Amino acid sequence: MSQPQIAPSLLAADFLHLDKAFDLINQSEADALHFDVMDGEFVPNISFGFPLLKVAHEHCQKPLDVHLMINQPDRYLEPFAKGGASTIHVHYEACPHLHRTLTRIRELGCRAGVALNPHTPVSLLEDVLEVIDVVLIMSVNPGFGGQSFIPQTLPKIAKLKQLLLAGQSSAQIEVDGGVGLDNARSLLNAGADILVAGSAVFGASDPAAVIRQLKASQQPAMA
Repeated sequence: MSQPQIAPSLLAADFLHLDKAFDLINQSEADALHFDVMDGEFVPNISFGFPLLKVAHEHCQKPLDVHLMINQPDRYLEPFAKGGASTIHVHYEACPHLHRTLTRIRELGCRAGVALNPHTPVSLLEDVLEVIDVVLIMSVNPGFGGQSFIPQTLPKIAKLKQLLLAGQSSAQIEVDGGVGLDNARSLLNAGADILVAGSAVFGASDPAAVIRQLKASQQPAMA
């Protein structure tokens, strides 16, 4: 069984010392840096955009996992791709022409990700599986870090896993929101491949150790 991928969320980092955050990602076992973009419309918060993406691309040696929590994301796909995004996630709820949007992300050389809010059923993705590389399951309501994990996420991940298997899709399952050492194993057992952890990593006294422990979450406990 392969180890899960861990993508610490920059939203939880100390913005006074971003250099230390990038060093942590580079030197740790993290697989990517999760980059949350919020517009104050699709979600009730505003985060960051292209200037910080440029800095992250210049200093972070790991892939940039860009999560667009914005309306009309098609307007910005090319700038984010050119800015260094490896994966671009758009929200199902913000894309009236989702197949076209995901196809365009792939054309730009990025992995195509689609994010689902907690209330959105996974069955709605059935007809676009062939253009999805990653499904990002939101396990909190998007907009703010540090929220409590929504337990219904676990059966939702299991349903998605079955949908992907039935559709012979190789898409990965990513989970974002309230992820930590207390629920990582349950998420992975349900079918998750990638865990986004913000406060659990950057709020820890030893963030690198937490990343290492998260990556080992699927391994059997020692007797």
